[in-house]
Amino acid sequence: MKTIKMMTGSLLLSVLAFYCYGQQVCSAAFLDNKIVVNEYTPTGKCSLPLNARGELTVATAELSLKKSKPVENLPFKIAIRDENTKTLTMFSGENYRKIEVQQVLVKCKKGDSIVLLTLEKQYALPHNEILVK
Repeated sequence: MKTIKMMTGSLLLSVLAFYCYGQQVCSAAFLDNKIVVNEYTPTGKCSLPLNARGELTVATAELSLKKSKPVENLPFKIAIRDENTKTLTMFSGENYRKIEVQQVLVKCKKGDSIVLLTLEKQYALPHNEILVK
């Protein structure tokens, strides 16, 4: 059973990497160089606790089954989606390459989402919404 899961995971990762590199360059959100998404698949989810600390970045990603790491930091904007109204509000007009996540989380409440926006359409950011727990 474990072998089947590994093979399925490898296949999904290969298909996603092929899609991203065939169309756009894959990127991901990182907190202190650790990928935020729980799994880099179409069903992967991003979440952070309200008290998280560290440097939030968006970067092109070197993906593998064992470890994913950032390669090149990309410019991005930040918005916050309100849990109740689903209203999307710009965090600031600035473009970022990195930001201390607490600067963003202080404007959030549990249930809100941090939405990361790429500035160039050549970069795919499939896991762009981070749930605040």
